[in-house]
Amino acid sequence: MAALGVAVIGFGWMGRVHTQAYARVPHHFPTAPTVRLVSVADDVPGRAAEAAQRYGFEESTAEWRRLVGDPRVAAVSITAPNFLHREMGSAFAAAGQHIWIEKPVGLTAADARAIAGDVQVTVGFNYRNAPAVEKARAIVAAGEIGTVTHARFRFLSDYAAHPDGALSWRFERARGGNGVLGDLGAHGVDLVRFLLGEIDALVADTAVFIPERPRPAAATAGHQRGSGPPGPVENDDWLGSLLRMASGARVTLDCSRVAVGEQNSYGFEIHGTAGALFWDFRRMGELGVGAGPSYQDEPVRTVHVGPLDGDFGAFQPGAGIPMGYDDLKVIEAARFLRSVADGRPYGPTLADAIRAAEALEAMEQSAASGQWITLGR
Repeated sequence: MAALGVAVIGFGWMGRVHTQAYARVPHHFPTAPTVRLVSVADDVPGRAAEAAQRYGFEESTAEWRRLVGDPRVAAVSITAPNFLHREMGSAFAAAGQHIWIEKPVGLTAADARAIAGDVQVTVGFNYRNAPAVEKARAIVAAGEIGTVTHARFRFLSDYAAHPDGALSWRFERARGGNGVLGDLGAHGVDLVRFLLGEIDALVADTAVFIPERPRPAAATAGHQRGSGPPGPVENDDWLGSLLRMASGARVTLDCSRVAVGEQNSYGFEIHGTAGALFWDFRRMGELGVGAGPSYQDEPVRTVHVGPLDGDFGAFQPGAGIPMGYDDLKVIEAARFLRSVADGRPYGPTLADAIRAAEALEAMEQSAASGQWITLGR
């Protein structure tokens, strides 16, 4: 099979992560399709050219539209800011080019639905790729902790906790959408659905805790300090939601981008009638499991994932050897390439992104009205 021509659109941190993932796929998944790095697009002066030279793209461009319909480009990674996802995604999908796109897929559920075409679309819900998460899903599905009764999911971070953090596009409604909801809440909703099924109804509250930030002095990458005049923060810093699952389980979801003392504190606690599961992203290869005949005073043991759990075996030969965040994106890249080759999805799809966006919009509606919102099916 000829190498698959790919382009990366947007070359901030995530564009680099995608590019490095493509390069690593053959080392971990030797039967996956091979990749040819055709082009990298970014409108920040010099960024695309530097990326092409460093990572081996055949060319670079400041204008991503030049790549729409380019016969050399069979697939694209879309890692540009959220407000560009709808325009980019719909253009490439209509041109028949497959898409690996970061979440959220646009600013609204309508944006995600606008991406239509006979193509494979893989969405960057990378936390579900952790072998311990896949092991937890199998344990829940097998009934090993009984019927799930309640759970707590958390996505807490401090990347926006500094009051001098630059007022980048992330904090603007028109370009950053609903703030922490689309950033961390999207991951949270996807992980809830992946592990526990569909959400029937929810109630939520949101808040902005840092109402003003200094404007950036130049183009930003990541979470840099600002030094310009202050401007208003237009989207939410915090989300708290209570979910009623179709299964009858109850779930709390807590997300914050301004949680001082919390660095990427992502994880879950799932309780069932006969056991419980505990996972912390920062100890990604460990799964806490409490299950047995005791019910009361049931001990929790730490299980280290091993070669038979998810795709752990593609990276390490034995249990207890750590994996990292970038490894999850290598798994995602391999599954995307497999989706393109086989013509069927592996991993999170556009439908998953739409369902997550619908839940987030229901949370916004609930926060504004103070009412429970029932989700459609």
